[in-house]
Amino acid sequence: MKIAISSTGKTLESEIDARFGRCSYFLIIEIENKEIKNVKAIENTAKAQMGGAGITAGEIVANEKVDAIITSNLGPRAFSVFKQFGIKVYSGQGKIKDVVQDFIDDKLTEMNEATGPQHAGLR
Repeated sequence: MKIAISSTGKTLESEIDARFGRCSYFLIIEIENKEIKNVKAIENTAKAQMGGAGITAGEIVANEKVDAIITSNLGPRAFSVFKQFGIKVYSGQGKIKDVVQDFIDDKLTEMNEATGPQHAGLR
């Protein structure tokens, strides 16, 4: 199982960034036998785009072949990218290592629709 998390930093000690499309990093975490096996930080190059950051960020994460996303808020365009690729989206907030453990323990809620607004660009 491989998951992606919108993150404020590069480690499991970082917090989940509530802004998916404009988060600073994505942590790509591989889980095997209910344990974290690998963590990779990817800089979110979409965060500085004038528009379409959610779609581009969604494509960056989908290209990592993840099975699930964990974030706090997700706009309609990014949500549609994940739906198209069959990637499940879960709601989480707080310290990433704690949220990953909640994911492993099946305690997170799956998002069935976008939770944030569609943005036209940087504000």
